[in-house]
Amino acid sequence: MHACPGPDRNTRTPRFRMPAGACDCHAHVFGPAHRFPYSPDRSYTPEDCTVEDYERLLATLGIDRCVIVHGGAHGTDNAATLDALRRMGPRARGVAVIPPGRPLAEREAMHALGMRGYRMSTVVGGGVGFDAFDALAAEAREMGWHLVLHFKKSAELVELAPRLRARHVDVVLDHLARIRADEGVDSPAFRALSGLMDTGRVWIKLASLYRLSSQPYPHEDMLPMIHEAARRWPDRLIWGSNWPHPICDVPMPNDGDLVDLIPLWIPDPSVQQRMLVANPAALYGF
Repeated sequence: MHACPGPDRNTRTPRFRMPAGACDCHAHVFGPAHRFPYSPDRSYTPEDCTVEDYERLLATLGIDRCVIVHGGAHGTDNAATLDALRRMGPRARGVAVIPPGRPLAEREAMHALGMRGYRMSTVVGGGVGFDAFDALAAEAREMGWHLVLHFKKSAELVELAPRLRARHVDVVLDHLARIRADEGVDSPAFRALSGLMDTGRVWIKLASLYRLSSQPYPHEDMLPMIHEAARRWPDRLIWGSNWPHPICDVPMPNDGDLVDLIPLWIPDPSVQQRMLVANPAALYGF
């Protein structure tokens, strides 16, 4: 377990203006620890990054809607995320980290607060791994939810692809399925992604791509994959800030700078509108 740095709290106001109804599809809230203790099985210890902190960030960035993805530091106790959904109301949705088999009434109560997915990860400890894939896929179909897959390496997508094809459930690939810039569009992982996109059930999340680049900001080596995805699957792209950037092993980004990457990644305003507004509305039910 290691301490991870907090975010850059001096958020720069971006030059790019978000469209009305824009959604940050990937953020976490942590703590405050005296109310929501961190899991003893966690693999990192974050700073408290509260609902109030996050709402200030959204106001600075000009973002109306959000998706709180339950953070690994809290393990499978989703209390902090559920509290955030309760307090933020209709502008917020959530993604839970819970093992299969929770009572239907508990899951329905989560749904009423805005939960819309299950996250599985091979990156963080104390959560839920891909051994729960089949059971959670069945529950996601029952609930009208989706699965969020958080890979440590892109090769895991290649290994999991046959099971993804076999299960008729919507799937979100966190962080471009962890495909690094030096792998690129000709890699086995990007070819696997392309095949899965043909199912019409897979969504690509463009978030935390600074971790996948071999170049400093603005990380132009990521552009070939991003532009290919935008050209081929504009109706299956979503965007996220990844605030407060836990386990960040590169220089801590400023979220205003990350927003200003959007027009570089997606120059077409109509595709920006889909990625930031229409696609999240369809996936999360705004």
